[in-house]
Amino acid sequence: MQPAPQESIRVVTESAVPKHVQLRELLLHTIRDELSPGDALTSERELMARHCVSRATVRRAVGELVANGVLVRTPGKGTFVARSSVESRLHLASFTDDMRRRGYRPSTVVLDCSLTPAPTEVSRFLGTGLDGRHWRLERLRLADELPMAVETGWYNAELLPGFGDEDHSSLYQLLRDRHGLVIDRAEQVATSQLADERTCRLLRVQPLAAVMTFLRRSAAGEEPVECVRSDYRGDRYSLGMALDGSMPSESTLSQSFPNHH
Repeated sequence: MQPAPQESIRVVTESAVPKHVQLRELLLHTIRDELSPGDALTSERELMARHCVSRATVRRAVGELVANGVLVRTPGKGTFVARSSVESRLHLASFTDDMRRRGYRPSTVVLDCSLTPAPTEVSRFLGTGLDGRHWRLERLRLADELPMAVETGWYNAELLPGFGDEDHSSLYQLLRDRHGLVIDRAEQVATSQLADERTCRLLRVQPLAAVMTFLRRSAAGEEPVECVRSDYRGDRYSLGMALDGSMPSESTLSQSFPNHH
C-alpha cells in the first residue's frame, strides 16, 4: 500500500514548539490515520517541500519516530511504518525510559568517563582503528535509589566533542539533543553470567551472584555510535520479548566486549 496523496501542510513557525516536534506530531497523525504497518514513509525531499522545513528538521523528527519504534529504517530501501512498535520500543529504549515504563524512578552515578584505548572489536565497529580516541563511560544505574545495573560503554571521541564534561544521566537524550545523534538501530545479545567481585559490590549482591548481561552495538542511521555492556541484577530485572517463527541470524557480538576491567 502506497502513502495516500496529501495536500501541503506547513509546519507552524510562529510557535514556541520546536519545528521538529511539530513535524513529528504531524507525521504521527499521518501514520496513524493514513498508513499501515509496512508502508513506506514519504521521502525526505517530499517532506521538506510539503511542510516547508529543512532537511535537518525532517531527519530529527523521523529519527525520533524511529527511536520510539514507530518507524523502521531499512538501509538502501527507505523508512517504513513499524510492524511491531512495542517490540521496537523495548529493544531501543534507554535505561531511563525503561525504568519509567516499569514504574521506577531512575537515577545515575557516573563511575568513570575518560579517554582510553578501546578493545579491538569495539574500535572496529566504531570505525576508529586502534589509534582512535575513545570515551569510556562507566555508570551505576539505580531504580528508586537501589542499584539496578552497571554499564560500561565506548564511544568515538571524534563524534562527541566535550563529552567528558556533559551530564550523562540520560545518555540517549544527550546524544540526540547535544550531538544530533538519534540512536535508531542496534544489535543486542543477552546472556547470564556470574558477576565479578567489583560488580557484586556495586550492585550490592552476594559474591558470585548471577547477573543478566546485555551487549549492545548501536548506530544513528549509518553512523556507528556506541558499544556498551550492561550487567543487571538478576533478582530485580526481568526481560520481556516478542517471539515469531523466523530464525535469528548468527551473531558474534558476545566476542566483541571485554569484562569491565
